[in-house]
Amino acid sequence: MSGTSLDGVDGVVVQISSPSLISNTRQLKVLQHVFQPFDAEFRAELLSLNTPGNNELHRAALAGNRLARSYAQVVLALLKASGMQANDIQAVGAHGQTVRHRPLEFDADPATGQAAVGYTLQLNNPALLAELTGIDVVAEFRTRDLAAGGQGAPLVPAFHAEVFGNPAHTVAVVNIGGISNISILRKALTHNAEIIGFDCGPGNALMDHWIHVHQGQDYDANGEWAAQGQVIDTLLQSLLTEAFLHQTPPKSTGRDLFNPTWLQQHLRTDYQAVDVQATLCEFTAMAIAQDLKRHAPEAKQLWVCGGGALNVQLMSRLQAHAPGVQVASTEAHGLPPLQVEAAAFAWLAAKAMKRETGSLESVTGARGARVLGAIYPR
Repeated sequence: MSGTSLDGVDGVVVQISSPSLISNTRQLKVLQHVFQPFDAEFRAELLSLNTPGNNELHRAALAGNRLARSYAQVVLALLKASGMQANDIQAVGAHGQTVRHRPLEFDADPATGQAAVGYTLQLNNPALLAELTGIDVVAEFRTRDLAAGGQGAPLVPAFHAEVFGNPAHTVAVVNIGGISNISILRKALTHNAEIIGFDCGPGNALMDHWIHVHQGQDYDANGEWAAQGQVIDTLLQSLLTEAFLHQTPPKSTGRDLFNPTWLQQHLRTDYQAVDVQATLCEFTAMAIAQDLKRHAPEAKQLWVCGGGALNVQLMSRLQAHAPGVQVASTEAHGLPPLQVEAAAFAWLAAKAMKRETGSLESVTGARGARVLGAIYPR
């Protein structure tokens, strides 16, 4: 998995057992984890491809090839670290790098009245990845859900339900990458489960951008810079007026909306840079906490994964805005926060290989659950 934080590639080897007579859910175990960072030049190129630019079709194709080679390096590192061979692996799940996500780009066709399909674009070359690794590859996870009238994202709530769900009480799981998304799991693991999930808004994307511009750092380690500033209330209130935050799910977003241009529209020249960072941290925490209150006021646990789980200041502010809720990293639940998303797409790849549905109508708004992913044989 390489997500909207654009920091690099997380890979995991996941062992998934079949359902037992005692439990109708699969048991999942992460056997190995490898992370390889992007170099600064490639990260900058991926970031630039999130917005229109010169010769972008050619550049995107080259970036997809380079990304596939990065994925292959991670796969080979995982095999070496685990002592496995390629034929020990059923499939590689490779989501690709999202550079455009416009599920509602077009209105309904006036001639037919049918809803037109938007688009989503993840850079990748899964055929090259299969060639380089000698393993079946499952990719293009979002497109089938989009074709069925869904948002195409988020795709992890079904996985969250199987790993973190509790049949006795409501649990919420939030992934804080570049963008934050939340899964609300009611009566999970039962036949009448009520599961919803959607994007909350920005996660690390705006904070990473701001510290890179002003401090030359890729991210705010532990939120230490944000902790030194004061929240600018006028800026915070301005950010919170964004219409997306108040839309009813299903909904999804990305850097198409929450980007430097969007942020600049809210800034004034007299704001101190460190105070803007503090406000962006507060904004991320409040957007998540408000969605938790709106959609799961009864939740007593909020498990946090993604890079945001390592941001001490962000976790502190999230806890402050969710009193009475246990806010903790998924590490406390047995799955480290930087392994969750990669494990989710391994799980989705396993379901695709078995032709099992991986999406939830209640999450994406599609016309029904669909098998997600295109298979590229070794």
